[in-house]
Amino acid sequence: MSKLGNLGARLHRGEVGYDFVKNRKIWYSVSILITILAIAGLAVRGLNMGIEFQGGAVFTTPKNTSASVSQAEEHAEEASGHDAIVQKLGDGSLRIQVAGIDTGAADQIKGKLSDDLKIDAEQINAELVGPSWGEQIANKAWQGLGIFLVLVVIYLAIAFEWRMAVAAFVALIHDITITVGIYALVGFEVTPGTVIGLLTILGYSLYDTVVVFDSLKEQTKDITKQTRWTYSDIANRSINSTLVRSINTTVVALLPVAGLLFIGGGVLGAGMLNDISLSLFVGLAAGAYSSIFIATPLVADLKEREPQMKALRKRVLAKRAAKGETPQAETGDESYADEPEDVAPAVVGPRNQPASRNRGRGRPSGKRR
Repeated sequence: MSKLGNLGARLHRGEVGYDFVKNRKIWYSVSILITILAIAGLAVRGLNMGIEFQGGAVFTTPKNTSASVSQAEEHAEEASGHDAIVQKLGDGSLRIQVAGIDTGAADQIKGKLSDDLKIDAEQINAELVGPSWGEQIANKAWQGLGIFLVLVVIYLAIAFEWRMAVAAFVALIHDITITVGIYALVGFEVTPGTVIGLLTILGYSLYDTVVVFDSLKEQTKDITKQTRWTYSDIANRSINSTLVRSINTTVVALLPVAGLLFIGGGVLGAGMLNDISLSLFVGLAAGAYSSIFIATPLVADLKEREPQMKALRKRVLAKRAAKGETPQAETGDESYADEPEDVAPAVVGPRNQPASRNRGRGRPSGKRR
């Protein structure tokens, strides 16, 4: 078995583990810091909206145009008086994008480009994009995002409980804010592809979160009937038992996206790939982080405020103090209703021997008299 597979098995059996919930304040602080930087990037630099949202014109030259990208960009900026974005397509043609111009200006720019690039004006294809079309796209995207978030909250509140719905909502807002902030800081152009990528990452983020929540729901049935674990301990067990699975799915999803972003967009210069690949890359990474470090610890925080969970925590800590035991976040699928009251929890971290060897040592088993 591979080292990662062996680690996953040991995490599932509770032989090793990490106390994510105990260190939740660290994760909250990291997320708050990243979110502040993202918001600052939005406030200072703003988003570089594409032509689809601003309106403008796109000029496409014939195949195998001799002019370079830098030359075409210089000529387009001189002709229009606006910043121009030039991309070289696979067939050798150039795509020249100029935002914020009307129909009359587009005709003049087309003629000027024809003279500067020494290309027949009839061979230059010009497409106009009105700002109203981009505004409609933006409105539809916001509507879609709003409907998605509302449906997610309703579903999670019904399938699980409202605290999990709140935690998942916070995690999704966290992922969206970070992704949009990275776009502002990097200066990548926001296009319809970006919107598609942004909406796509919400599904990935929600998937990891629901996997942990489902495990948590199953393991907290009849939790008040035992005095072995607190709710935070069970939340920790849920994270650890699904940790390797979350890492594996995230890495597998990130590899092709990284290929698009760094090889396709960076090395090959395929700038159009950057529109969707950056949002997917940042969003997938942020979604995995929020599912593990934000959503589940936040649920534990909310649940521990309940009177029943407070009373359970007092009983568990009192029992541990009486026995001189330490908190535990062991994984497993045991039923709490059938747990012996005097079973000692295992310590989070590596264990030199199975806990079962120590069970019953120094005390009657209950079957012998």
